[in-house]
Amino acid sequence: MNSQKSLARLQFYVTNLSAQSMQHRLEGKIFASQGFSKLGDKYKEHAEEELGWVDKMIDRILDLGGTPALEQGPAMPVTAGIVELLNMDKQISIAGIDVLRKDTVEAGDDYATFDIFKAYLLDEEEDLNWTVQQLDLIECIGLQNWLTQQV
Repeated sequence: MNSQKSLARLQFYVTNLSAQSMQHRLEGKIFASQGFSKLGDKYKEHAEEELGWVDKMIDRILDLGGTPALEQGPAMPVTAGIVELLNMDKQISIAGIDVLRKDTVEAGDDYATFDIFKAYLLDEEEDLNWTVQQLDLIECIGLQNWLTQQV
């Protein structure tokens, strides 16, 4: 991946992760306001983690001599329906991981960007596994029982 393509892909992630972070922060606040403090904390933590990746990618853009931009991210639906949100997060993660895998492979000759993408990919796979696990638990023990664990 040449430096111009690395810059473009890094900016893509900066823009999209910034939007996702704000969405997860908002959802965390919604869940906390509904009394599901553990779930609210999980989404707040997730939002902060995403901003950490944004910082790493901005630093890499600067290392490559680029200028990071604050761009409008995609509009993201906000839902208070927990199962709906988990399913939406699962689908977004699956699609995002596919794109990130391709970008990671393409960044193979840009070692620093490759390392960032690889680490971010591992983090996203962990997040997907958590989401799938929660959906499996809901199916196994029922939504109400799962929700009592989130208080």
